[in-house]
Amino acid sequence: MDRLSNTVRPYAWGSTTAIPELLGTAPTGEPQAEMWMGAHPGAPSRLTRPAAADSTGSGAGEQSLTDVIDADPERELGSAAVRTFGPRLPFLLKLLAAGAPLSLQVHPDLAQAQQGYADEERRGVPVDAPHRTYKDANHKPELICALTPFDGLCGFRRPEEAADLIAALGVDSLKPYVDLLRASPEDRALREVLTAVLTADPDEMAHTVVEASEAAERLGGAHAPYAQIAHHYPGDPGVIAAMLLNYVQLQPGEAMFLGAGVPHAYLGGLGVEIMANSDNVLRCGLTPKHIDVPELLRIVRFEATEPAVLRPEAAPTGEELYETPVDEFRLSRYVLPPGGAPVDLTAATPQILLCTAGAPRAGQIDLAPGESVFVPADETVEVAGTGTLFRATVVV
Repeated sequence: MDRLSNTVRPYAWGSTTAIPELLGTAPTGEPQAEMWMGAHPGAPSRLTRPAAADSTGSGAGEQSLTDVIDADPERELGSAAVRTFGPRLPFLLKLLAAGAPLSLQVHPDLAQAQQGYADEERRGVPVDAPHRTYKDANHKPELICALTPFDGLCGFRRPEEAADLIAALGVDSLKPYVDLLRASPEDRALREVLTAVLTADPDEMAHTVVEASEAAERLGGAHAPYAQIAHHYPGDPGVIAAMLLNYVQLQPGEAMFLGAGVPHAYLGGLGVEIMANSDNVLRCGLTPKHIDVPELLRIVRFEATEPAVLRPEAAPTGEELYETPVDEFRLSRYVLPPGGAPVDLTAATPQILLCTAGAPRAGQIDLAPGESVFVPADETVEVAGTGTLFRATVVV
């Protein structure tokens, strides 16, 4: 078992205070958006282990978790996980701190990702090109669990609800969208309105967004979130696209699962996020980055949904599981009470344990909020003390 040293990503939308407050460190004044825990090549966690040729430990040095896994996948991940997912850690765990809205986005399913990646490879699009859509051939289901009150957008509203929300703004240039939402079948209405918003004349749409955001600010109430979005992204067509989606507020401990084809955006708050280890994102708005409208329209599922707020299911062992329909990750939580008995977390799969409150102990390692450990498959581990631990692993 190894304590992890993790990279904090300074994306512009990040909070300047949320992660420092959790870690008990002084803010730098710069945004601190995500702390990554895992073996993603973009920012793998680091750990200290003896060099392979020096079992005494005197040659110990910092290594990336990626290199450690590559050196002996079956030892670190277990034979079942290697058979199922290959010789790599299939999930990425994060602390995510949104101080401003993230881009409105959607992720492909596995077949779509494989097809899109192969097509761009065949066409010779560089992986780091700004107009490249598929960075890898994997899907990217994800789960966000709130540590503080957390706001987001998830899935399409029913068209008539979206029509009422938009109509109340009283903006003449939005009336055709309202008519489409009220007159067409659900899937056609949502597809036609999103397409129209994303392909409209940029100058005309920017003017519409300004009018809509001013009206949303005057109206407040259900329109207030969209006025706030427009404050961060003035003139962006994603402000109108966002009105097609369900607004969701999570309380601490509640979670939201985001499957393939579901448009979504995180608006604000601190949470624990876990996802399949992929970079495949198709953006719909609220971003200066490339938007591939034809490919986006192929991936999006144009169906209204009621956003499901997940609450953990408690087991007699004390584990509180966030149930999801994917195998690449499994997230659960342990709230360790004062004086409680140690809990055995030994498993045949790799694990990352993240402390978010208190001062629990994993094996012989004392943890503070924001600290984490990597536990190789089949390694004995007990947790004790007082606090909250999130447990990330896989399903095999």
